[in-house]
Amino acid sequence: MTDPETARHRRRPIVRLGAAAATLALVAPLAACGADDAGGPPTINLYYPPEQNLQKVVDDCNAQAQGRYEIAYRVLPRQADDQRVQMVRRLAAEDSGMDLLGLDVTWTQEFASADWIREWTGQDKAEVEQGTLAGPLDTARYEDKLYAAPKNTNVQLLWYRKDLVPQPPTTWDQMISAAQQLKDQDKPYRVLTMGAQYEGLVVLYNTLAESAGGKILSDDGKQAVMDDGTVRALEQLKKFATSGVTSPSFSNATEDPVRLEFQSGSGAFQVNWPFVYPAMQEANPELAKQVGWARIPGIDEGTPSKVTIGGVNLAVSSYSKHPEMSFEAARCIRSAEHQKFSAINDGVPPTIEAVYDEPEMTEAYPMKDTILEELKDPATRPLTPAYQSISTVMSAILSPPSAINAQKTADELRGAIADALQSKGVLP
Repeated sequence: MTDPETARHRRRPIVRLGAAAATLALVAPLAACGADDAGGPPTINLYYPPEQNLQKVVDDCNAQAQGRYEIAYRVLPRQADDQRVQMVRRLAAEDSGMDLLGLDVTWTQEFASADWIREWTGQDKAEVEQGTLAGPLDTARYEDKLYAAPKNTNVQLLWYRKDLVPQPPTTWDQMISAAQQLKDQDKPYRVLTMGAQYEGLVVLYNTLAESAGGKILSDDGKQAVMDDGTVRALEQLKKFATSGVTSPSFSNATEDPVRLEFQSGSGAFQVNWPFVYPAMQEANPELAKQVGWARIPGIDEGTPSKVTIGGVNLAVSSYSKHPEMSFEAARCIRSAEHQKFSAINDGVPPTIEAVYDEPEMTEAYPMKDTILEELKDPATRPLTPAYQSISTVMSAILSPPSAINAQKTADELRGAIADALQSKGVLP
C-alpha cells in the first residue's frame, strides 16, 4: 500500500486546469447526490484521500448514527495537487454537495481564510482539543480559531543500519562523518533522503531550519523573516549535498525511490516516513532485522531536532446543508477508537496522545515512542493561507541543494516568500 505521506508530499508547481480537470469539476458534484434527495436520511459526503480501510470506519460511524444520516466516502485522487484542485474549484463555486473535507495540514489556513470551512466551536471544539497533540492542533487553527479536527499525523524518522552504525548520530555532522568513514571502509554508506524540487525538499529544509532555531515567517505568518537560524540550515543542507555521502540521484529523489534504494542495501542511513518499515519487512526481511530507528539528527549537539509533521485534518464545508451532522460525523471518524484502527490497519499515526499507549500499538508501531517523542516537540510548516505558493517558490530556490549559497539563497528566499505572501494563497 502506498504511504499516505508519499501521495501528499509529491507536490509539483501549480498549473492551470485543462479541459479534463474542468470537466471533472463540473461532473463531480453529480456524484454527490445522496439518499436525502429521494426522501431518505441525509447523506454526509466525505471527500477524503485514498485510505484502504477508511470505509470500515465510515461503516461503523454510520451504524452509530442509527439512521439519522449516512456518511458516503468519496475518494479523492491520490496526488495532493489533484485533491486540492477538485476541492478548491467546487468550494469556490459554493458547491453544497461537499460536507466533510479531508485536508492536507498545509491547506487549513488557506481554506479558512477563504471562508470555505466552518469554525469548530462549543462542545465540538472542546472534544477535538481534549487529548490531541499540540503540533497537529496548531495546523488546524487559523487566527487563533479552530477550523479543523486533526484526524491523523505523520513524522519522519532516521532509519539506520545497526550492523554498520553502533549508535545513531544525534547531529547531521555526526551522520555525515559516520557515512564518510563507512565509505572509506568500502561499506554501504549513503545517507538517503528526498532532495527533488517538490514538497519533500521543503520538508527537509523546514526540519533543518526549525532544528537550528530558525524562523522562516514571523509568528503571525504575515512577514518573511529568514533569520540566522535559517541561514545555518542552508549551510547544513549545502554541506550535506556536497559531502559525497548522498545518492547520485539525491537532487531528483522522492519518498518511494529513497525507500527502494535503502531497501536494496546501498544505504547506511535513511530519512523517511514510517511507511518504509512494513515495506522493508515484506521486501527484505533479512535487512529489516538490521535496521533501527531514531529521532532525526539535530544541528547542534545537545539540542534535539524539530521534525516537520504531516497529516490530514477534517473540516466542515461552509456550504454543507448538514453542518451539525457533519461535525458529529467528523468527531466519530477521528475518535480515539477509530484513530487506533486506522493506525494499525492503514499505518497513519494518531493525533490523540492516549492512543499510543494502547497495547495493540506496540506490535503495529514498534517505533511509536520515537514518533511520539518527535510529535511532542515538532516543527510545523509555515502557517499561512499562502503556503501553497510559498512551498512552490521555496522548492524552486532550494533546488538543487548543492548549488545553495547560504546568505544569498536566504536573501532570495526572503524576497520570494514576501511576494508569495501577498497572494494569500494561489488558486489553481
